[in-house]
Amino acid sequence: MTEVEARSAASRLHDQLEAIVEVLRRHDDESPLSAESQAELRRQLDELHPADIAFILESLPLDDRLAVWQLVKADRDGEILLEVSDAVRESLIADMDRHEILAAVEPLDADELADLVEDLPTAVLPELMASLDTQQREQVQSALSYEDDQVGALMDFEMVTIREDVSLETVLRYLRRWDELPAQTDKLFVINQDNLLTGVLPLHWLLVNPPEKMVSAVMAPDVNTFHPTDDAYEVAQAFERYDLVTAPVVDERGHLIGRITIDAMVDVIREEGESEALSRGGLREEEDIFASVWASLKNRWSWLAINLVTAFIASRVIGLFEGSIERLVALAALMPIVAGIGGNSGNQTITMIVRALALNQITAESAKRLWRKELTVSLLNGLVWGGVIGLVAWLLYDSVSLGLVMTAAMTLNLLLAAFAGVGIPVLMTKFGRDPALGSSVLITAMTDSGGFFIFLGLATLFLM
Repeated sequence: MTEVEARSAASRLHDQLEAIVEVLRRHDDESPLSAESQAELRRQLDELHPADIAFILESLPLDDRLAVWQLVKADRDGEILLEVSDAVRESLIADMDRHEILAAVEPLDADELADLVEDLPTAVLPELMASLDTQQREQVQSALSYEDDQVGALMDFEMVTIREDVSLETVLRYLRRWDELPAQTDKLFVINQDNLLTGVLPLHWLLVNPPEKMVSAVMAPDVNTFHPTDDAYEVAQAFERYDLVTAPVVDERGHLIGRITIDAMVDVIREEGESEALSRGGLREEEDIFASVWASLKNRWSWLAINLVTAFIASRVIGLFEGSIERLVALAALMPIVAGIGGNSGNQTITMIVRALALNQITAESAKRLWRKELTVSLLNGLVWGGVIGLVAWLLYDSVSLGLVMTAAMTLNLLLAAFAGVGIPVLMTKFGRDPALGSSVLITAMTDSGGFFIFLGLATLFLM
């Protein structure tokens, strides 16, 4: 999809949201939707993809969301529940009774059921599991036995397998018996009589080779084979690196147990990006933008408390130099510049390092080289931009000494920002923590307190 097409799709989706909101506005908060409005909303919803309906539900306040949810066709509920965020899914499921939940999940595949099971009410689970056949039950239990960030929790059990000792003509006849091939089928998985994966047969190879050839003569060994305990994000990176659409998942003995598909990997990459963005801001989990005040408060309070402590420390640093500030008022006007530039530089560094850690691009040796490189960059930036602001301070306050102090403080605070920008995520990774967790809060705290101390300390030593 081109950039123009992407903008057009986004614009169209926004227009659809506005159209639905306009219908909802026609009635007041106390009266239910009229039959005419309900019919119009149903017509609009029927024309939308489940992912688009999910977007609209996430964009509506809770009362409107539930009103629209009640108008969605029951046979589409399961697909939409898979598409919405965890926080919004919780609010939708809470509005459904037991029969509605069971009807919604009944059409879903085993891997899709596994995605929803943890969000379903406990009272529904026994009846749900009893409604599955033996194979589905085993598949759901298998998917649930793995962590959320492992391939086993995301793998698809619906796939096409063929034997290596048959001809391509036999394979073609076999495929014609299928009503529909599983989604994202770009290759067939070749197994032997013991269900051991021996190779793959891309569909385009099947089509361009003579039908009398044997599968074993045409197939290719698949080097992109994964295990159910593999980290899902690392597998997603492999999908991006090798332009994969599907890949087989095998157990420790090489038995084919499932496949992983590109749509699951796209979701992993998106969720990883969202999680990293939330973590940098100190949010503990994804938040429904229309969540209750109490729910939002619980999600945000912890890092705000830490920020309060760091802000108090910064204020006490300033308090140590009250006398200097009283004697030279210019210090009060200039010190936010030192802290602000340091925080921006630190955030640039920490963003780059967190990304590199996520891609496994940093080793113990390369971390030392990164420190040296970032410190050099910060030294040069400090001298250049510190010199600029030092010149401005000299011209504004007619003090060469103040300009030199400003330059030195800017340079030292940028060096501190570089050191912390590399050190914070590396140390958090070493201790098994998410390197993005609260990184923006921590780097800002260090550059604020450090910047104030450096600038006011230098001013006290050389200007008083």
